[in-house]
Amino acid sequence: MLPAYIPYGAYWSTPFARWQGSFASLHALGFAAWVARRELAARGIDAAQLDHGVLGTTVPQHHSFYGLPWVAAMLGAPHLAGPTVAQACATSARCLAEAAAEVVGGAGSVLVVTADRTSNGPHVYYPDPQAPGGTGAQENWVIDNFGFDPYAEVAMISCGENAAVRFGIDTQAQHDWVLHLYAKYDAARADGAAFLRRFMTLPFDVPDRLLRHVALHLDGDEGIRATTAEGLARLRPLLAGGSITHGGQTHPADGNAGMIVTDADHVRDFSARPEIAIRMCGVGQSRVDKAMMPLAPVPAAAAALARAGIAASDLVAVKTHNPFAVNDLILMRELAISPDILNNNGCSLVWGHPQGPTGLRAIIELIEELVARGGGHGLFTGCAAGDTGMAVVLHVDDAG
Repeated sequence: MLPAYIPYGAYWSTPFARWQGSFASLHALGFAAWVARRELAARGIDAAQLDHGVLGTTVPQHHSFYGLPWVAAMLGAPHLAGPTVAQACATSARCLAEAAAEVVGGAGSVLVVTADRTSNGPHVYYPDPQAPGGTGAQENWVIDNFGFDPYAEVAMISCGENAAVRFGIDTQAQHDWVLHLYAKYDAARADGAAFLRRFMTLPFDVPDRLLRHVALHLDGDEGIRATTAEGLARLRPLLAGGSITHGGQTHPADGNAGMIVTDADHVRDFSARPEIAIRMCGVGQSRVDKAMMPLAPVPAAAAALARAGIAASDLVAVKTHNPFAVNDLILMRELAISPDILNNNGCSLVWGHPQGPTGLRAIIELIEELVARGGGHGLFTGCAAGDTGMAVVLHVDDAG
């Protein structure tokens, strides 16, 4: 086990807003700093107590060249330095691995901030003076890269279809699992969204684009689709001869999340409930066959479990980044994980995928579920662009 701890309650997430929704005009990094400053203050945490920072972001924003130091200065911690991490959908898990490594190396207390805005992504031009007419290459950062892997030479949905074919997973099996996932998310919204309020400030204040005034309020995640068996049955596969429909995959979104990782000597300084110990136990990564991205969470999870010294049967709760329902069906089959412990209270297939912060929100939800269950081991695992995956194993000791 790593000597790296997550103080209970020293984490947060915004609601996630669907593509072109309420966060679409907000600078992702400025917005994340605005949120982090408010959330730290609400917890009585002085940014001067922090020693190091890690920023996770994958969609460039204006001035994002300045990365973590700029975000830290905006949130009131101009003394912080640290890296900016981009590993597609695995960014959050990589940020926690980086934070844990810094803690092991004696950094003290590390602030992790993850943020992305898939809406209104940048259009990038790459000059090439030697090309005919001096015309360079260009791309829409978000849409073009979602639609084409330059190594596998396919769109991401083709990876999902390849995995579905390999494991014999049809549309009906995917839709049946999707209905379970939406029912699990409904539990998080029950009782006035009591589960979400454990880590999410609701109603959530949405600032104007200059971050000077509150422009509107959100009661929770924005753009969740009403999903029924009848509605899913009307959907057709997105690729000819395929099995994945719009209902069986996630959607792009915007949002941010944050967390503090620290050592045993400082964990009580940040914890809302010091009797709860949350420890990072192991991290794993993987890369699988070309264009087989949904398989990657399995070996990543196996690696993290091995480093933690436990088996899948020891897990109390599991959360995934599941861009396709296929991901979860493969994970359950390969690691013999019960659907009863998988993605309770929500997942990225339901509440969307802002890239960088997706995994951190899932890990926060994993912690809260483990606390609600009285402790135990939990696993987060997910795939990422390039047919890769990352996983994190945590242990919660709820002495209360």
